[in-house]
Amino acid sequence: MGAIYADIILINGDDLALSRRHFIGEEEVRQMPVNIRVDTGADMLCINESIQEQLQFPVVEKRKAQLASGHFLECDVVSSVELHFKNRRTICNAMILPGDAEPLMGCIPLEDMDVIIHPLRQELIVNPDHPYYAQMKLK
Repeated sequence: MGAIYADIILINGDDLALSRRHFIGEEEVRQMPVNIRVDTGADMLCINESIQEQLQFPVVEKRKAQLASGHFLECDVVSSVELHFKNRRTICNAMILPGDAEPLMGCIPLEDMDVIIHPLRQELIVNPDHPYYAQMKLK
């Protein structure tokens, strides 16, 4: 199977909360469309410094991450990242990759949105067993 990409919208969740409380206007909520690589070998959402500069997510900690090459990298972790894909949304943390590295959507946001990779079409789709809303296992 080849590389899978999906068009998502990244939204600054802190801005969204301020907008809901009428502290800022809806037009001031920082957001951007991103064509992101879907990587089931990764756990978290990873965005790059360029995206972080534009959307200004709050940095909450630093973590070490092991890259596919086996090397370790210390990354900032940001919070309040809201993702939208079709009729699904989730809020999660994201690791910041250096420069304009390719953004990745890992298993944690994929599972939370209840989306799957369609192997024949090689694309990310809403789970056809739950087309109208995300469903999760609680056991």
